[in-house]
Amino acid sequence: MPTVKPNLYDVRIVIYKALQMPRTLRTARTRSRRAVNSSAPSAIGRKVKPPKSAGSGGPAPYHHGALRDALLEAASRVLERDGLAGLTLRAVAREAGVSHAAPTHHFGDLTGLVSELAAIGYQQFNRAMAAARAAAPTPLEQALASAKAYVNYAQGHPGMYGLMFRAERLDMTRPALREAAEASFAGLANSIAAGRQEQLAKGALTLGQAGDIARAWSLVHGFTSLLLDGRLGDILRLLPQGTTAATLLDAMLMPPAGRPPER
Repeated sequence: MPTVKPNLYDVRIVIYKALQMPRTLRTARTRSRRAVNSSAPSAIGRKVKPPKSAGSGGPAPYHHGALRDALLEAASRVLERDGLAGLTLRAVAREAGVSHAAPTHHFGDLTGLVSELAAIGYQQFNRAMAAARAAAPTPLEQALASAKAYVNYAQGHPGMYGLMFRAERLDMTRPALREAAEASFAGLANSIAAGRQEQLAKGALTLGQAGDIARAWSLVHGFTSLLLDGRLGDILRLLPQGTTAATLLDAMLMPPAGRPPER
């Protein structure tokens, strides 16, 4: 048989198709994967952050509306640990684990923050004294119990107690602070009026009522300030062993007829 000489053009076509075969297969596979993925919801245009685990070391997330309370709790910790001098907006933000702008957003400035914090202090203070009065049976015992609760609160929260009486650092026009401070004074005044067996007139005091209120407040507040400043140590060291500041307070407040016998 005669030999058929291959056509050069046909050879080139076969080689070209052979070279194109892998590319065609790759294109088909890519289209197949796209078809499968198109059925899943698209995440384009949004970033999905994985939730932080409890041991990640990052700050705990706050729900909307809870950050204000978290900032006040952080401010209370800073106040008791570092004192009023260490209570700054940046320190509170750092303690709470939030941005430095967060306290400003919620309280405006440092005065706003410490005023809201002092309002919480007064509310706690008022509840402690009200509970002490409620547990005592007679007006005299109620007054004594209230005085002890006053001192106990100050000893347990010295930073907060100091802040509550720093009028130059507070904005008393803020409703929460004004209402809490007025409630504190009303509790004291009503306790004194009960001891006098009188009712207080709304918006007015007699001179005798005012004198008794100022006397009681001065005694307890002065005693508390001296105690917190460590200025009663000399007196306590001269007393019989085991005499406490509470015993000294009883002796100071108790009428002479009701005082314990001298030792």
